[in-house]
Amino acid sequence: MDLFRAHVLVCGGTGCTSSGSAELIRRFEEQLELNGLEKEIKVVRTGCFGLCEAGPVVIVYPEGTFYSRVKPDDVNEIVAEHLIKGRQVQRLVYSAEKSQVATSLNQMQFYEKQKRIALRNCGVIDPENIDEYIAFDGYQALGKALTEMSREEVIDTVKKSGLRGRGGGGFPTGLKWEFAFKSAADQKFVCCNADEGDPGAFMDRSVLEGDPHAVLEAMAIAGYAIGASEGWIYVRAEYPIAVKRLYIAIEQAREYNLLGKGIFGTDFNFDINIRLGAGAFVCGEETALMTSIEGKRGEPRPRPPFPAVKGLFESPTILNNVETFANIPQILINGWEWFASMGTERSKGTKVFALGGKINNTGLVEIPMGTPLRDIIFDIGGGIPGGKAFKAVQTGGPSGGCIPSSLIDTPIEYDSLIAIGSMMGSGGMIVMDEDNCMVDIARFFLDFTVDESCGKCVPCRIGTRRMLEILERIVDGKGEEEDIPKLESLAKTIKATALCGLGQTAPNPVLSTLRYFRDEYEAHIKEKRCPAGHCQALLQYFITDKCVGCTKCARICPVGAITGKVKEHHVIDQAKCIKCGQCVENCRFNAIIKK
Repeated sequence: MDLFRAHVLVCGGTGCTSSGSAELIRRFEEQLELNGLEKEIKVVRTGCFGLCEAGPVVIVYPEGTFYSRVKPDDVNEIVAEHLIKGRQVQRLVYSAEKSQVATSLNQMQFYEKQKRIALRNCGVIDPENIDEYIAFDGYQALGKALTEMSREEVIDTVKKSGLRGRGGGGFPTGLKWEFAFKSAADQKFVCCNADEGDPGAFMDRSVLEGDPHAVLEAMAIAGYAIGASEGWIYVRAEYPIAVKRLYIAIEQAREYNLLGKGIFGTDFNFDINIRLGAGAFVCGEETALMTSIEGKRGEPRPRPPFPAVKGLFESPTILNNVETFANIPQILINGWEWFASMGTERSKGTKVFALGGKINNTGLVEIPMGTPLRDIIFDIGGGIPGGKAFKAVQTGGPSGGCIPSSLIDTPIEYDSLIAIGSMMGSGGMIVMDEDNCMVDIARFFLDFTVDESCGKCVPCRIGTRRMLEILERIVDGKGEEEDIPKLESLAKTIKATALCGLGQTAPNPVLSTLRYFRDEYEAHIKEKRCPAGHCQALLQYFITDKCVGCTKCARICPVGAITGKVKEHHVIDQAKCIKCGQCVENCRFNAIIKK
C-alpha cells in the first residue's frame, strides 16, 4: 500500500466541476510531477464538501487547510509555498481565523452545528475508488447483515432506529420494509428514487457523486431484508457525474462480489440496474417512477394497492430515496440506539438540506433533526447578504410552504413543519429577504407545478392552472377582492381530490403565503401596490432630490419618458414609463427609486 505524507483533496462535485476543478486536479498532478513529489503527495478527486459558495474547494491534509475559490493559476503557489515549504497561502484560506489550524471540517463555523451521516464520506473519499469506501467501514454493514443477522433482525433494527423516509412523505422506513417482507411473491424489487426534481435541490445528487457505494450497500441490505434479488436506481439523466460514478461503483462492487451471486459467501444474490429519467417532476412520485422504469409513460397509479404489495412489474417493491438509503449502513454498524439518540422523539437522526436563495453560505448542510431554523439561516448559512432583512424560507420544494421570519425559532422536524403549513420534503431550503414578493413566490412555484403536471387527474391538470391564472392577474395589478377566497377554495379542493401526493401538495405555497402574508395579497389587489417593490406591473419610478441633472437617465430611457434640463431636476412621465429599470441601474447618484 502506498503511503503519502500529504493529500490534496479537490472537490469533484457538479458545482466545483463547473467552476474548473478538473483543471485544478490536472495542474496539481502536473506540478507535483515536475517537483518530484508525485510519490509523496496524492491528489484526490472527492465529492461535494458542502460549502458550494466557496468553490472550487481544495483541502490539504494533514493540516486540514481549507482553500476556497481556487483558480488554476493558484496551483503553482500552493505547491511551492504549502506543499514544499509548509506555509499556508493565506489569501486563499477560507475564514482564516477558523481554518488555519483546523484538522477537520467540524472546526469551521459552517460545519460546527452539522452532523454528517448521509454526507459522512462526501468530500472525504474518492467516490470512484471502492477501496477508499471500504477503508471507511464500507460494506461492513452488508457483511454483518448477511452473516450475523436474520432478515427480521435487520428490519427490526431499522424500525427501532426511527428512520423515516427522507424523500418527502416521512413514512417509517422499517415499517415499509416489513410490509414488503410479509408480502409473499417469487420476485421482489428494491428501488432507489434519485429523480430529485425540486427547484434548488441537489442533496441526492451530491450523495451519489460523493459516496455512491453507500447507496449500493444499503440497497443490497434492503434486498436481503425483504427477500429481493434485484434493485433499480432511477436517476435523472441531467446528473451526468452522478450517473457516471454509479456505473463505476456498480462494476467495482460486482468485481469484488459485493453485488451479484453468493455475496459474502452466502446464498444471497442481488444486483442493481440503472434507469435514466428524462427529468419529469412527476416521476419523483413513487408509482409514477415505477411506471417509468417499466417503460411506460410516467404517471401515478391509484393506491391501494401500495408498492409493498404490488409495485414494480406488479411485484412487492420498496422504494426509498438516496438520502434514506445513505443512512442504512451506519445504522447497522453503530446500532439503532446510536441513530435514535439524535433528533427528536418523532424525527430521529439528521436531515440534509440544499441551502440556497438569499443566503451567504449557499451549499449542502446536514443537521440533527430538531435544529432551530435560526441556527441554519444565521449560524450555518451565515445570514442574509447585503444586510437585508430575513423575510421567509421555503422548505419542501414546490410541495412545501413558506415559513415567515416570525417562526424562525421553529425546530426543523417532520411534525413541526407540517403544523406551520410547510413540510420537510426532500430537503430544499430557499431563503428569501425583504426584496422578495411572496405573492410572486407562490406564483413561481405554482407555475412550476402546472408545467410539470402529468395531466392524468382533473384537479391537478385544471385546478392548479386556474389558481395560476388568478395569481398572474394579481401580480399584474388586475386582481379582484374575490380572488383570495377563490384561491383558498380551489386549493382545498385540489388537496382533497388530486390523485397523487404531488397534486395534493401543489397548493401548499399558495396556502402558506395566504396564511402568513395575506397583507401582501391585499396590497396587490386593493392598493395595486407590491410591498416588496418586485412586481413590475405595480411599480412606479421616481426621481428624488438627489438628482443633479446629469441627463444620463434621459439619454438611456428607451421610450423618452424622462425629461429635464442639464443641471436641473428631472421627472418621469408615468404614462410613458415601461418600467424597464434602466434608469435605476445607470444612475450614479442613486437618485431614482422604485415603489
